[in-house]
Amino acid sequence: MEKEQYLAVYRHSLAHILAKAVIELYGKDVQYAIGPQIEDGAYYDFVLPEGRSITENDFKAIEDKMREIIKRQEPWTRKEVTKAEALDLFKDQKFKTELIQNMPENEVITVYYTGDDYVDLCRGPHVDNSRELMSAAYKVHATSMAYWRGDEHRDHLQRVYFYAFPSKDELKQHIRMIKEARERDHKKIGAQLELFMFNETAPGMPYWLTRGWKMYQALLTYSREIQLKHGYREISAPLINNKRLWLVSGHWAHYLHNMFIVPGIDGYTKADVNLEDIKVHADPEDEETREVTLENGTVVYNRESIDTMAAKPMNCPNALMTYKRKKRSYKELPIRYSEYDVLHRKEKSGQLNGLFRVQEFRQDDDHTFVMESQIKDEIADIISIADEVYKTFGVTYRAELSTRPADFMGDIDVWNRAEADLKEILDEKYGEGGYEINEGDGAFYGPKIDLQIKDAIGREWQCGTIQLDFQLPHNFGLTYTAEDGTQQMPVVIHRAIYGSLERFIGIIIENFKGDFPFWLSPYQVGIVPIRQEHNEYAKKVADLCEKNGIRVEADFSDDNMKTKIKKFKQFKDPYILVLGDKEAEEQTVSINIRGNKKLNNVPLDVFLDLCDRMNEERCLDIIDTLDEEEA
Repeated sequence: MEKEQYLAVYRHSLAHILAKAVIELYGKDVQYAIGPQIEDGAYYDFVLPEGRSITENDFKAIEDKMREIIKRQEPWTRKEVTKAEALDLFKDQKFKTELIQNMPENEVITVYYTGDDYVDLCRGPHVDNSRELMSAAYKVHATSMAYWRGDEHRDHLQRVYFYAFPSKDELKQHIRMIKEARERDHKKIGAQLELFMFNETAPGMPYWLTRGWKMYQALLTYSREIQLKHGYREISAPLINNKRLWLVSGHWAHYLHNMFIVPGIDGYTKADVNLEDIKVHADPEDEETREVTLENGTVVYNRESIDTMAAKPMNCPNALMTYKRKKRSYKELPIRYSEYDVLHRKEKSGQLNGLFRVQEFRQDDDHTFVMESQIKDEIADIISIADEVYKTFGVTYRAELSTRPADFMGDIDVWNRAEADLKEILDEKYGEGGYEINEGDGAFYGPKIDLQIKDAIGREWQCGTIQLDFQLPHNFGLTYTAEDGTQQMPVVIHRAIYGSLERFIGIIIENFKGDFPFWLSPYQVGIVPIRQEHNEYAKKVADLCEKNGIRVEADFSDDNMKTKIKKFKQFKDPYILVLGDKEAEEQTVSINIRGNKKLNNVPLDVFLDLCDRMNEERCLDIIDTLDEEEA
C-alpha cells in the first residue's frame, strides 16, 4: 500500500475512534454526522446533547478515551446491508438517516463495526483491528462550528479536528510547523505592519493602506518590467460588462452564482431558471441577443434581461473582444495582452480568508493568441518567466500537467497535439517524471500546467497557471488569415505567474514573516534626525533617496531618537539612518540595519549606491557589510 493510501486508511479509521470516544464521553444521544480525513489528520461533526459542547479543556479527555478504545484491540467488521436495514440500524441518527435516504435504491451500502457497540455508515476501507492503531500519533487540536452539508440554513454542528501521523516525530514536526505558520499569519503581520485592512462595508475586499499599496506597486512594476522584455502589451478593459458578453463566454451559464450583478437580474429570479439547463444563442455585438432555456419548453426572455450588467470575474472575454476588434494576420501572432484590472468574484462568507480568499483582487493576467505551431515555444517562454520570477522571491516550485477531461470540448486531435506539446516542454525542462500528471483534470476548454510554489516552511501554494483554450476563440468567432490565405482560429493561452496579487502578497508576507527584501519593502529607509537642528540634513538625505527611487520616510517630530527608531523598527524598515552632528558635517549616515546590526559613518553616496544596487538586482538579502573599496 502506498503512503498516501495508508495515511487515508489510518486517519479515517482514527476518525471512527474519535466518534466512538465522543459518544462514550457524552452519551448515546450524540448525533454523529461525517468524519473525513483531511490533509494533516481528520475531523468529525457532531451535535451533542442539549447544553453540552466541546472546548479546548476537553481535548485531553477525548485523546485519553481514544487511547483507551484503541488499547481494547477491538476487531473492525465490514458488512453490506440493504437500504431498509441501514435505515433501521441508524433510526436514531438523523444525519445518517438523511444520507441513506438520498442513496439510489440499488446502491451497495456498507457499514463498519468497531467492536460491538459502535457502527458507522462508511465505504471504507479501514483497519482490520484497533491494534493496528496502537502506535498512532494524534492530537485533538481544534473545534469549530459547521453547517450540515455546508448549508447555513441547516443544522449547526460542532466539528472536532485532530492531527494524525504515523510517528510521534512526524506529529511533533507538524505541530512545530503549525506553530510557525501561526506566527507568520499574514492577517496578523499585515495589521502590525499596517499593510491592509478589511471592513464589514466591503466583505472580502481589502483596503490597501499606504505601506501595503507601496509593496503592491513594487510587485506590479516588477511584473511589468518582465513582461515588457518578453513582448507583452498591457491593456485595460471595463470592470462591468453587459450580460451579452457573459452569455457568449459561458460565464452566465456556469459562473453566475459567483458574479456580482449590476443592478440585479432583471426578467427572472433564480427560482425561475435551473442554470444547468440554460442554452445560449448569443453574440455580444448583437442587439437582438436572447437567452433561451429549455425549462417547460422554450422560453425567450425579453430585451430587458439582456440589459443586465455584471462585474467581471475574469479578464478573458475582454481580451478576446480586444483581439476581435479588427482583422488579424498570422504575421501578427503571437499577440500577448496582459491585464491587471480589478476582478470581483462572489464567495460565501465562510470561505473568505484574509488575502487568500477575497471577493476583489487583481491578477498578473495574460491572454496570448497563437497559431497551433507556436504553442510549444510560447509556453516554454512562459515557464522561463516563472523561473525568473520565483527565483527573485527565493521560492522553488513544481509543475503539474492536467489532461483532457471527460467533458472536453473541441477536436480530440487538437487536444492530443496540445498535450503532446506540453509533455515535451515539461520533459525537456524537468526531465521525464519530473512533474505530476493529473489525468482528466484539465479544463473543459484545454489542458493546463499549474505551478505549485513552496514557501520557507515547506507549504505549497498554487500560484502560476498556463491554460490552453480552444473553446473561447470558437465562441467569439476569432480568426486570423493564415499564410495560405485561409481563415483559421487562433488558440488562446491563459497565463498568470503571481496569480491573484492579493493571494500572492499573503503568501510572501508569511514566507518572509514580514522581513521583506529591500526592493519589496513598503518603506526601505527610515530617517531619524537626532535633534531638531539635524532636520535640514535629514531633509537633504530624504530628497536624495527619493530622487534615486528609494522609498523613504523621515520623522521630523520632537520625539526623542529612541522613540523614532522604535517606530521604524516596528514596521521592519530594512535601514534606519540616524543623523547627528558628525553625519551632517561629514556627509555620512549611520545605519541601524534590520536585525540589530549597525554600520557607522557610511558616506552618503556609498549608501545611495548600495540601495540602487539592491533595487536593481532585487536582492533577497540586505547588504549589511561594506568592503574596503566601498568604505
